[in-house]
Amino acid sequence: MPDDARLADLERRVAALEARLDDGAPTAAPPGDAEPGSAQPGTASSTASTTPDPEVFWALAGLHARVEAPGAVLITGTVALPDGRAAEWQEGALTGDLLEADWAETAETLTALAHPVRLRLLQRVLAGASTVHELTETEGVGTSGQVYHHLRPLVSAGWLRAVGGGHYEVPVARVVPLLTTILGGRR
Repeated sequence: MPDDARLADLERRVAALEARLDDGAPTAAPPGDAEPGSAQPGTASSTASTTPDPEVFWALAGLHARVEAPGAVLITGTVALPDGRAAEWQEGALTGDLLEADWAETAETLTALAHPVRLRLLQRVLAGASTVHELTETEGVGTSGQVYHHLRPLVSAGWLRAVGGGHYEVPVARVVPLLTTILGGRR
């Protein structure tokens, strides 16, 4: 980006932050590029009167346009995997439906992720490793027996599947939900 454009963008962003401070609205970290395809930091607000910048929060703006109060939750993503598969996923649910659901039904699925070794294994599989031999080369995962011990709950919960010949993969339908779960854990 040329210096003049960078300066103009920076001035626009500073002005927007100053305006938010003046009206008492919560601020998010500077968003960087406001391109619809770029990663954007999240922000949380306890007031319904705060309108997020639609250039930064374009997905949220789209959700607002489609759903009335009390709202909805949407997970979406597009991921090109190293093995050539493409994961394009969108799933949404109304807030009321989520709040009334039996969250205990998700315990096995979430518990399968609740170990650092399992998370490392999933990360390696997404990066292209597919066999137990390749996975045992991952630092800190242990022996092949220990790897199998950790693969079992991941397969049972649907985060991984055996594809034959001793190979494993993350099912395409689980890639975006997995990555959004990891992203949500960062907050």
